[in-house]
Amino acid sequence: MNVQEFVDNKAKQLCFYLRAFWQDELPIEELELFFWDSMEEWGQIEFTLTQPYTQKERVFWHLLHQVHYWNEDKLRQDRFLVDELTNCVNFLEGLGHCPLDCVGVRP
Repeated sequence: MNVQEFVDNKAKQLCFYLRAFWQDELPIEELELFFWDSMEEWGQIEFTLTQPYTQKERVFWHLLHQVHYWNEDKLRQDRFLVDELTNCVNFLEGLGHCPLDCVGVRP
């Protein structure tokens, strides 16, 4: 699996999990497990440091970091944050424009 395949697969899953979390269908612990599983899988991906990022990859890493960084209450109740993350999800799902303030980087 290459970087693009990893990002494509994980972005779909991340969007699904985050939407389920917002709809009270998934506990925060499952989001955390997804984060750590993704990090473990990322460790198996071969890439070079000079390999360019796509917009999708930058948004994916940004969104994954945000989901891991903020606590459950913030992820559910902070309207500004939820709107920002929703824009990221929409873009990853092909439903919106690339958010300009997403500067996600590979771990």
